[in-house]
Amino acid sequence: MPVFHRFSTSQGNKIGLTTLLTGLVSLSILLTLTILLVASYQSKKNSLLDTTLALNYASANKMSQMIDSLFLSMRSSLRYSATVLVDHPSLTQEEANEHLEMLRRSGNYFNSLTVVDEHGVIRSVSPSSIGTVGQQLTTKEARYALALRKPYISSPYISARYKRLLVFMSEPIYDKDGRYRGFVGGTIYLQNDNILNMLIGNPKTDTISSSYSIVSSNGQLLFHADNQQIGKDIRSNPVVKKLLAGHNGYDQMLSINGERLLAGYARVPANGWGVIVTSPMEWVYNELHSQVRMMLLYLLPPSLLLLLIVIQLAHKLAKPFVRLAALMSKLDSETVELPPDKPHWNREADLLTKAFRTAARNIKEKTDRLTHEATTDGLTGLANRRSIEDVLHAWTKENKPFSVLLLDIDHFKHVNDTFGHPVGDEVLKLFAKIMKGAVRKGDICGRFGGEEFIVLLDRASSLEAFAVAEQIRLQMETNANSTGQAITVSVGIVESPLHGDSATLLIELADQALYQAKESGRNKVVVASR
Repeated sequence: MPVFHRFSTSQGNKIGLTTLLTGLVSLSILLTLTILLVASYQSKKNSLLDTTLALNYASANKMSQMIDSLFLSMRSSLRYSATVLVDHPSLTQEEANEHLEMLRRSGNYFNSLTVVDEHGVIRSVSPSSIGTVGQQLTTKEARYALALRKPYISSPYISARYKRLLVFMSEPIYDKDGRYRGFVGGTIYLQNDNILNMLIGNPKTDTISSSYSIVSSNGQLLFHADNQQIGKDIRSNPVVKKLLAGHNGYDQMLSINGERLLAGYARVPANGWGVIVTSPMEWVYNELHSQVRMMLLYLLPPSLLLLLIVIQLAHKLAKPFVRLAALMSKLDSETVELPPDKPHWNREADLLTKAFRTAARNIKEKTDRLTHEATTDGLTGLANRRSIEDVLHAWTKENKPFSVLLLDIDHFKHVNDTFGHPVGDEVLKLFAKIMKGAVRKGDICGRFGGEEFIVLLDRASSLEAFAVAEQIRLQMETNANSTGQAITVSVGIVESPLHGDSATLLIELADQALYQAKESGRNKVVVASR
């Protein structure tokens, strides 16, 4: 009888199909997640670094433009004061002091103002409590400004009298015969209450973790989040070296304490200062790690059996974030088309999309507002001097024929002195309205400064410009105004390219024609001679 032996197979050494598939699926998920995380980490790291650098540069550039505009306004204020002193040489000591006090209080540009004669003797000062009238100049910066006989901005220095960090700005005074009569100067205390301190003391950046630093033209730290660092010489810093060389841009740098920073920097043309906006590198990595952790939570599938569903879900989940990250990277460099304003199935993606749309709209609104403010006179709504000069340069560069009207309200100081500045403002707005009503759609009206206005008449001869000027002059003279008295204007006309083909020459000739109109009795229109 045959005997059948039972051979038993050991199942412990075998791998079941379910286990194999589960292992393969697990390995695939692990490898996929690893590859995805490494690639995403590097991509987001580069994107976050570039975005932070770009935003910091944008913030630095905005601040430099605001400081530049402020110093140009300060210079204009001093120039106006010098003009007043020249035009009214018979001002008494009290009247001169009142003018300085009004200038200092109305603009809040300067902490103190001083008028010095050509011999270095202080003739007027505001506030009067300084008590230096009649004394000789003592500060090195003021003596240098007196000898220079040109517009001057000092490097920051410590006041010997008040032990404060300040900047000195001056404008020379020349009489109508061209003789030097001294200067009018203003001091700006960098840590005291004034417009400059308000501007740099309360900065707003485009990134939460960013902070401002401002350095002088010789590398001295003027503003820093840590007040203990103010006054230090940091010209050896590579970013500061680039600023002092006149460059703008962004780069990585080390702080005074050795901390790694992402820096955007921009130079202020008006005074040679530099603005640096920095974000700690540590903050960038914290943000990056936070994003990676969030991604892991979204990409870890609840079930290994639903591999295809999980992969598709991850793809759908990542898509809006990738699109928004791409849009963010382009936000500062090109026009960005906003994503459709429709709800997303993922809550976070929906919130992020809405937040991005809101941020993008806010950035556009702020950019448009800043552009408008930078090119428009706030009182009259006309183009400001900078905007007019840009158009002048563009038209002359294009060899476009046009005429320029340079208009000045006669005896406007008398209006302000007699009826007050609010009435003077109403007169200026009335004049702006009359100007706009007298020109064509393609012509440009602007306020050139104070009571001086300008009109650019596109493709108009000086004869046509004369007719427009006469219309404006007559309407201003006959229109009712807040003073109840007739107000007249004088006008100088120049034609391009007949009289000149450069913006500077055209303005100079128009100003000479305006001067002739004034000298010949005012309320007249004079065309520049060829």
